[in-house]
Amino acid sequence: MAELPAYDPERLFPFAVTRDAPAPAAPAAPSTATAQRFLHPRGGMAPGERVLITGIAGSLGRLLTQRLLGRYGVLGVDRNGWPGHPPDVQLHLLDLRKRRFEDIIRTERPDTIVHYAFVRHFRGDPETRHEVNVLGTRRMLEYAAEYGVKRVVVLSSGYVYGALPENPNFLDEEQPLNVSRTYPAIRDLAEVDQLVMTFLWKHPEIATTLLRPVNMLGPSSHTAIGRLLRARLVPMMAGFDPMMQFIHEEDVAAAVALALEKGTHGVFNVTGPGSVPLSVAIEECGATAVALLEPAARIIFSQLFRLGLYHTPAGAIDFLKYNCTLDGRRFVGTTGFEPRHPLSDIFASIRR
Repeated sequence: MAELPAYDPERLFPFAVTRDAPAPAAPAAPSTATAQRFLHPRGGMAPGERVLITGIAGSLGRLLTQRLLGRYGVLGVDRNGWPGHPPDVQLHLLDLRKRRFEDIIRTERPDTIVHYAFVRHFRGDPETRHEVNVLGTRRMLEYAAEYGVKRVVVLSSGYVYGALPENPNFLDEEQPLNVSRTYPAIRDLAEVDQLVMTFLWKHPEIATTLLRPVNMLGPSSHTAIGRLLRARLVPMMAGFDPMMQFIHEEDVAAAVALALEKGTHGVFNVTGPGSVPLSVAIEECGATAVALLEPAARIIFSQLFRLGLYHTPAGAIDFLKYNCTLDGRRFVGTTGFEPRHPLSDIFASIRR
């Protein structure tokens, strides 16, 4: 293991910042006229309309349910149960790959579908992950079109852009999805995005929204970055200290609720309150950074992952080297979104 070098923003990352300096400023929000392009003529959800949440028993599904109850009718599907779920929520235990999922949409006729039902971990069979993520999403979109759903919101991830040395300071929604080049284990997420973008073009009558949030943290979320920063020792690649953006899980739920309220239509990056170097995030979460030489790190991570002793494939290493910071001005300009949780709260939510 190499000794972790002192943080030098000029050497390690050309536009890096420290806690004593402001982060690179994101571009200004678009004009009102430009923002109107991303609102559907159908408008937002009306009080009393019904929303179906796939993956409702997960942390984000529960947070969104809490925001929507009392204003909209909420029903959900999930492969897992939700003990003690609100009595006003109609919960169906099922797999999206089963025929019964179509039956629910056909009989319940939800006005809106919010799609959270993804396998985002790597503990199971890769084929099952692909079936749930890609085939499950495809079926959901087909049923939405067939049974007259008015709105669809799909929660993707900023990871789909990939972490590459040539990335600009801020990636906007027009950037290509390059994650498959260096991190093939999550190519299914890019496939899902392509499915949704094709659906958006083929079915303009449906208000379709694809949200790509930055790194999400929170007390109930089990994301890859959360597992990394909750560890006592956190690996870094020697000589690299990329800028990273974070958003609180509650702000992600708020962004989804705002998309429903405003009636958005299009692809949107969702960003949090700012960005910091990875080393700062590690320190603020109460962990200790351990610098590794990249060739050794790739061998170690690959072997540990193969043996089931590490949670993430070696392809994730590029996100510890290069920036994948997003431009969130389209969503802000269209909806007025403002994250409520500052970085200090975000890091405190998982601090050791």
